[in-house]
Amino acid sequence: MKEAQIKQLFCYPIKGLSPHPIQGVTLEENYGIRGDRAFALMFLDGSDNPHPTLVPWMSKGHFAVQNDWPKLAKLDCVYDAKTDCLTVRYQGVTLLAAATETRTGRDRISAFFTGFLADSEPTPEARHPQYSAVQLVGSRCGKTRYPDRAPVHISLMSQATLDELSNACGTLVDVRRFRPNILLEGIAPWEEFNGVGEEFYLGEAKIVITARIGRCANIEVDPDSGDRNLRLLSVLKNRYGHLQAGVLAKIITSGSVKIGDQLTLVGN
Repeated sequence: MKEAQIKQLFCYPIKGLSPHPIQGVTLEENYGIRGDRAFALMFLDGSDNPHPTLVPWMSKGHFAVQNDWPKLAKLDCVYDAKTDCLTVRYQGVTLLAAATETRTGRDRISAFFTGFLADSEPTPEARHPQYSAVQLVGSRCGKTRYPDRAPVHISLMSQATLDELSNACGTLVDVRRFRPNILLEGIAPWEEFNGVGEEFYLGEAKIVITARIGRCANIEVDPDSGDRNLRLLSVLKNRYGHLQAGVLAKIITSGSVKIGDQLTLVGN
């Protein structure tokens, strides 16, 4: 892979909830995207004592996420960092509007999602299949990040790979199933895999692609209905011999990126 172009950008303020399409963002060295997975819904697991507001990174089994609790995908969750307001809607009806940085607001958010999950069914592969009350943890100030993997990173995928999977499935595969930060265009299907170990200029930033992404049941969940309605894991395994799609990257040099910017191999 020598060159590609940014087609779409996404940020995920609250781990496991709705993606936020964005036009541009700053990639920060050894950090990634500020505000990406800054919050999470952490299971209390029967504890009578709430968690601290700021908890360190933990594996996804500690949090309520779509691959375990697909019903979360039914909700349209929009977080406005400027006003510090999380708005939750279902079929256009507002169910919740609350601040994340006040005790009252956090309690309302935690209570809402605890109640919402009460009649939900986890996936058979769920890392945390037991129902539990949840608590909003994290902060918009940039001190917390809860990506799936401990090393800081961003994720990238190509439109051509999505198109290839759509052809294999016989139906359109929505990019939101894979929850990338960056969707690329201008390269062949699976060509992003060839960039692993290479350094690239991405807009004004410099990155190194570090690994392929192994996929979980979340890619089978419809991002609108919350139904597990597409056997993408089987397609990946049976047709391509692996369960991988997209790649991870680490930020070497900070810089801004926007839709339309180029991804160019260093030294090309």
